[in-house]
Amino acid sequence: MRIHFARRFFFIAGIVSCGLLAAMDWPLPEAAELRNFGYNERGRPVLGIVFEGEGLVHAADRGEIIFTRSESDTASRLPSPLGAWSAIDHGDGLVSIYSRYRDEGRNQVPAVTYQGFPIAMAGNSGWSRREGLYFLLYDRRERRWVNPSMVINPIPDEVQPQILGIQLRRADGRIIEGNQLRTISQGRYTIAVNAVDTISDPRGLQLAPHRIVCFVNGEEAGSLSFETISARDGVLMVNRNGLVPALRVYGTYPAFEVGEVQFSRGQAILEIVVQDIAGNSRSVITRMLVE
Repeated sequence: MRIHFARRFFFIAGIVSCGLLAAMDWPLPEAAELRNFGYNERGRPVLGIVFEGEGLVHAADRGEIIFTRSESDTASRLPSPLGAWSAIDHGDGLVSIYSRYRDEGRNQVPAVTYQGFPIAMAGNSGWSRREGLYFLLYDRRERRWVNPSMVINPIPDEVQPQILGIQLRRADGRIIEGNQLRTISQGRYTIAVNAVDTISDPRGLQLAPHRIVCFVNGEEAGSLSFETISARDGVLMVNRNGLVPALRVYGTYPAFEVGEVQFSRGQAILEIVVQDIAGNSRSVITRMLVE
């Protein structure tokens, strides 16, 4: 009961705080998600969704094209990791970005587009080796990247996420793996969780979950959500019991740093709960003796 209530509360609260409604369409409907929002890409968060596939790229919603860059544009004299890309303003500060596509058809796209309008062809421009699209949503008012899965109709998913590993890290740098957690010394520990969202795909693709929560003796000790990632003075900040630098949370690659806990002498019960965007959840409970 506690888990389902928490999922509903944070999902709805995230939508309201962004001022958004779940009314957008997927820009490349038949493509597969290779990376999703919040994915731990070797120590850095993915800020959108990386699709693999071919076909037309469509506008996720009605809006005005406010910027477009050709793959051959060399005005900056530096290669763009986004390759060819366009930005559409949907009002209320929300901007969608479509990148790494092919340039064909760009000159036929009007300044104002409607939902589902074809704006380009999937491609592999920029820093991409696969045919597809890199899609992002940015809230200019709040200066934060928004998880597209929160504002676009979710793909049906009944597969539970996986918890691949748990680590406790002491202040002296010593790491205690999950299979060694029967007895620990008292003190302050950082909790890192390696968790993935497993989706129904024959290739066994693994994505980032939507939320990771840890409880100690029934009390919430850390919570990491993948709803938004903010930008503050050039530093990416993620939501982990408030805003913390992304490099701190993602520095435990491939795990995520979820929180810090002070363990006192006696028995301790550590529970890790992982949820995906569809509402599926999985939990692991570890009973420990703190000496």
